[in-house]
Amino acid sequence: MTARPDTAIVLAAGLGKRMRPITDTIPKPLVRIAGKTLLDWSLDSLAAAGVSKAVVNVHYFPEQIVAHVAARRAPRIVISDESEQLLDSAGGIVKALPELGEQPFYILNADTFWIDDGPLNLQRLALAWDAAKM
Repeated sequence: MTARPDTAIVLAAGLGKRMRPITDTIPKPLVRIAGKTLLDWSLDSLAAAGVSKAVVNVHYFPEQIVAHVAARRAPRIVISDESEQLLDSAGGIVKALPELGEQPFYILNADTFWIDDGPLNLQRLALAWDAAKM
């Protein structure tokens, strides 16, 4: 049985040290590439794949990310606040599990993006899911 994830987590809490000095004043997910933030590349891809809810974890300049996503309509954004302590990738996912639920979900890094050519990559990934192997 193929399940298409309806939920995702976008890992956006990192410090962006390798992109300094650009990230001295903004978090890496808000760096613009081709006129769009890295975070919006991820969130737009999720929306196109039919994801209705995305958990975005925040730590470094969290208020900037919260303000940026406030105007988004799709997917619906839930903030997982790690501003007190950076939890790294796995810790961020574990903290967000109550919002992610028990069904399969996508995990995206906010500092990467791709350009789909043909069928959406996230939909192709969902088609490869085999629940029998869980």
